[in-house]
Amino acid sequence: MSQPGLNGRTIIGELVRNMELAQFEMAYSVLLPRIFTIYLHAEDHARLKGVFELIAQDAQRALCAHVTQLNSKPTFMGFGRNKKPAKEYKIAGDDWVIQFLPDPQGTVPPGDVEIHSELNDATHPGFQGAKTTLIGRDSSAGVGARTDAPRQETRRLADRVYAELRYEDDSGSQLYLVMQNVVRVGRGGDHEPMELALYTNDEVSREHFVIRRDAATGQFSIEDKSTNGTWVDGKRLRDDAAQPLPEKAEIGAAGVITLQFQVRK
Repeated sequence: MSQPGLNGRTIIGELVRNMELAQFEMAYSVLLPRIFTIYLHAEDHARLKGVFELIAQDAQRALCAHVTQLNSKPTFMGFGRNKKPAKEYKIAGDDWVIQFLPDPQGTVPPGDVEIHSELNDATHPGFQGAKTTLIGRDSSAGVGARTDAPRQETRRLADRVYAELRYEDDSGSQLYLVMQNVVRVGRGGDHEPMELALYTNDEVSREHFVIRRDAATGQFSIEDKSTNGTWVDGKRLRDDAAQPLPEKAEIGAAGVITLQFQVRK
């Protein structure tokens, strides 16, 4: 029998988590996925089939409330501390599309869910959504409980995620997924867009540093382009001289922002 703990709250919680993980950051806004396909074990799908519409309606309210929360971070007259507009979180459409399907491959255990998401029907170039799976429940701790062992897995459906950058700027905590071989990082500007635009003060240069990935070897390097310096694991980089970037590193920009770099395998 399927685990009775799989309920609407669990499904909606995983939808919100997927939306957070699959965000697509741009220079002035952050796109969130709006199309979700939820795969369930065949028994769970049959048991919940009669209430899918109600779960979807409740999920849409929860997703909407979460976007409102993301957009309500403390600002001064709608601007960050340095008079820069906060990035707007939004979806590429009027509402969310949520559908429930039985797992066709039989890999989703009873009581678990697997969620695939897309930004829109026609997805943004270079982005085709994320897959999140809730796995490995500890039945001895109660249905739906989590143990200390890692339970969650995130993968790209099509585009490879080579690495991630986690940081916090004036618009809040951010996760940037590296899916290309060149990532320019800095404050940017109207005529100087960055792949990763940082919302911070002028101590950070418009183009502060560049991360490059060698497509042949998969090795990363970093090059300082700034006025006030870039540090890797506490060591300042030489100007305009690329150096290897470790698989896991702490990158400092002008002593203002610290980014946690991590290669994904």
